[in-house]
Amino acid sequence: MARLQFRIASYRQGTASQFPGFHYSATDKILLFRTRTEETPMPLVNMKDMLRHAHDHGYAVGAFDLVSLDFLEGIMMAAEKTRAPVILSLAESHFEYYDFELLMRATTAAAERASVPVAIHLDHGESLRSVVTGIRLGCNGVMVDASHHPFEENVRITKEVTDLAHAIGVPVEGELGYVPGVEGEDAEKHPGEIRYTTPEEAARYVEATSIDFLAVSIGTVHGRMKGTPKLDFGRLAEINARLGIPLVIHGGTGLSDEQFRALVKNGVSKINYYTALSDAAARVVHENARRGARGYTALASGVRQAIAEECTRMIRLWGGENRAEEVLSAARPWRNVMHVIEYNVEGLDEAGAARLRAKGREALSRIPGVMAVETGVAIQPEDPPYRYAWLVRFCQPQVIAYYRDHPLHVEYADRHFRPVAGNRVTIDFELDE
Repeated sequence: MARLQFRIASYRQGTASQFPGFHYSATDKILLFRTRTEETPMPLVNMKDMLRHAHDHGYAVGAFDLVSLDFLEGIMMAAEKTRAPVILSLAESHFEYYDFELLMRATTAAAERASVPVAIHLDHGESLRSVVTGIRLGCNGVMVDASHHPFEENVRITKEVTDLAHAIGVPVEGELGYVPGVEGEDAEKHPGEIRYTTPEEAARYVEATSIDFLAVSIGTVHGRMKGTPKLDFGRLAEINARLGIPLVIHGGTGLSDEQFRALVKNGVSKINYYTALSDAAARVVHENARRGARGYTALASGVRQAIAEECTRMIRLWGGENRAEEVLSAARPWRNVMHVIEYNVEGLDEAGAARLRAKGREALSRIPGVMAVETGVAIQPEDPPYRYAWLVRFCQPQVIAYYRDHPLHVEYADRHFRPVAGNRVTIDFELDE
């Protein structure tokens, strides 16, 4: 995370009853601050806004799956060079290759220091739990992949995710039809035969689930194509006409330039891309080995540049070049909220106060949309106005109301915290760029 140096832009104080739109108890004192950082911009943007702009303006955003820092840096090098919006995508099917939490920290850091619009996407999430974890770690778009299930089960699983994710402001991608794997390091994770998306089922699926983006099956495959790919553009055009939402293509490696242009023309606004990046990286490693390179760094030399070159080529082909400023103007920034409580306790000794904090950390950190829960004790040597503090980070402002009403928060606040912490001040910081 960037180090934040707060500068107060506006200030007001009172009780919650004076601010009826604010979501805390009437006895809480409220301090509201607008803040900004003195450091570099943080152009994480709302992914729904980003893809709506692409859909409305006839281009596609690259969702490049990354599996290492070389991939992450190469992708961002290409996005900055082309001044293009970009989606940094982390697929659950790749989690065996890296520690998701550690790579997410690097991914959010890369997004925060970028000068082009960025979204961070959980790709091929396998469960509601995966989605909640991804959001906690910084994903601001998620995909749940239930496409291998029968239609009604796909709807049930996907709707469960959209109900939760939309409640905290996170857009959702669903998949209908089935895109199999053919050849490549990831292909075996998508077994079976292709099942095409039908326009009729697509309309029913979107209405039943309220997804924001739909991944369709029209003839692509995960991994490498064998032979000449045959895509059903008529099917795609009808789906696009019926739905009017951003469409997604998985399995883009091996398509011709003409096929990519036809995809974009028919409503595809997000293209997932991995196998070609993997192959580009592998070619560099093999060439370095052929030349006698020994040791990891020598073998990996040039991988970052190869990734950047392939991403640059696709961004230009898909029409994303020089769209960064348009998207930054059109898309809402994705801003975390820091919820702060300073308080004193009555009737508890230090050990009891520590148990109260520990119980709260355990309960509140399980609420979807909460990214981190931290507690602290004042270090002033004598008589601080408040001895204890909570710092709860929300993924974005919509979480405030969801958190307030969530059963875990209600139970902890009403039964454990408020009875002993009547003397408290509540502060919410919306973190600006």
